[in-house]
Amino acid sequence: MPQKILDEYTKHHGSAAYTVDRYDLELTCKLASNLLEGKAVLHLRALQDLDTVQLNLHGLRVLKATCQGKKAQVSKRNHRIEVQLPSRLAAGERTELTLRYAGNPGVQNGIWGEVGWEELTDGVLVSGQPTGAATWFPCNDHPSHKSTYRFSIATDAGYRAVANGELINHSRAASRDTWVYEQREPMASYLATLQIGRYSEIPFDEDRHLVAYAVPGMDLKVREAFGKQTEMAEVFERHFGPYPFESYKIVVVNDELEIPLEAQGLSIFGLNHLSMDWEAQRLIAHEFSHQWWGNSLTLKRWKDIWLHEGFACFSEWLHSEAAGVMPMAERARLAWELLDGQDQDLAIGDPGAKDMFDDRVYKRGAMALFALLGGLGTETFYTMLKEWVAARSHGHVDTEAFIAHAQGFAPDALDVAALLRPWLYDQKLPVFPR
Repeated sequence: MPQKILDEYTKHHGSAAYTVDRYDLELTCKLASNLLEGKAVLHLRALQDLDTVQLNLHGLRVLKATCQGKKAQVSKRNHRIEVQLPSRLAAGERTELTLRYAGNPGVQNGIWGEVGWEELTDGVLVSGQPTGAATWFPCNDHPSHKSTYRFSIATDAGYRAVANGELINHSRAASRDTWVYEQREPMASYLATLQIGRYSEIPFDEDRHLVAYAVPGMDLKVREAFGKQTEMAEVFERHFGPYPFESYKIVVVNDELEIPLEAQGLSIFGLNHLSMDWEAQRLIAHEFSHQWWGNSLTLKRWKDIWLHEGFACFSEWLHSEAAGVMPMAERARLAWELLDGQDQDLAIGDPGAKDMFDDRVYKRGAMALFALLGGLGTETFYTMLKEWVAARSHGHVDTEAFIAHAQGFAPDALDVAALLRPWLYDQKLPVFPR
C-alpha cells in the first residue's frame, strides 16, 4: 500500500485510513540498561477498507503481532511499520491489534531538535511534541486522531512513574513497582507522556486536583514557585470555561530543561523554572493554559499551531494583568515592539514545518487575539472564547472554524476574517491595534 501523506508538516507520521479508539499499554522499563519492553493493544476502527495498518514506531523492534488472536505479519516500510491484517477490514469495522515490542528507546532527531524518550541523570523524560510518541509506543501519530489510554508501567523500586490520567493502582513486587493510569478523556498521541524519577508527591489541595512531583527536599521550592497556580486556574476558568480534566499534575525533573513541556493533564518543568520571576511564572501560566488550548481543543493540522501557541501566549498576558504584574495592553505593546524589530518573513497561519515553533508564531498569534479583543470588546470576546471551548471540548479545531465562530459574535460592521488575515497570513507586521 502506498504511503499517503496526512500532514505536510509531519510527512511520515499518521494515517487517515484508520483511527485508534483506545490504547492499552503495558510497559516494563529497566532504568540501568534503558531497556523498554512493551505490549500495546490497539483498538482500531477502519475509516476506509484496510488490508494493512501503517504505524509509527521509532528505534524499537516489534517481536510479535496478532490481530484478534491471529498472527499478523510485520514489515518495515520506510519510516513506518506495516502490519498485514489476516483479513480485510471494511470501513467502519473494528478490530484489536496486539504488538509486543522491545529495545533501547531514545530521542528522535529532526528539524525540531530532539523529541521523544530521553534518559535523565536519574530517570526518564518523554517530550512528545510533535512526533515523539513513536519513540516509546506504536501509534497512529497525528493530532487529528484522539484516543483514550490505559498505561501500566513497571519500573525499578524506589522510582515513581507519572503518566497521563488518573492513578488507579500502585503495586510492589520484589524489586519493581507498577503504576497504572487511566486517561479517560480522548488524547492526541503527542500529548501522551511518561516521567520516571525518584519523585515524592506534593499535594496542593485535599481533593488532590493539583499535585506536584519532585525529588525529596524540594517541597518548599515547588510550593513557592507554583503558589499562584490556583489563582491562575480561577482566572482561566472565568475567561475560558471549566478546567477540562479531572486533575492537573506538575512534574519537576531533577535537571535543568531548556523549556517546559506540555502533556495532557500535566506539565513538566526543570529546576531552573522554580522561580517567582516573571519569565518562570509566564511559562507556568503558558503550560497550564495549554490544557484548554491544545489538549482539550486540538488542531486538525499542524499548520494551525497558532491556535495552540498564540492562545497560550495570550493567556500569559491575561495572567499578568489579573495578578497585577503588568496590564495586558503593555504586554501586547512589548510583544509588538519585539516583533517589529525582527525579520518579517513569516506567515504564522501556515508557518511551515521548520518554523511552527518560532517565537513569532506565539507572539503574533497572541497579537491577533489582542486585536480581536479590541474589535469585539472585552465581555463579548470572552463570551465568544467560552462558547468556543464548550462547543469543541475534547475535539478538534482549525482556523477557518475559529474565524466563523468569532464572526457570530461580531457587530455587523466587523469582518473578523479581514481583521485577522494580516496578523495570520501577511508577512508584514500590522500596525499596533488601537
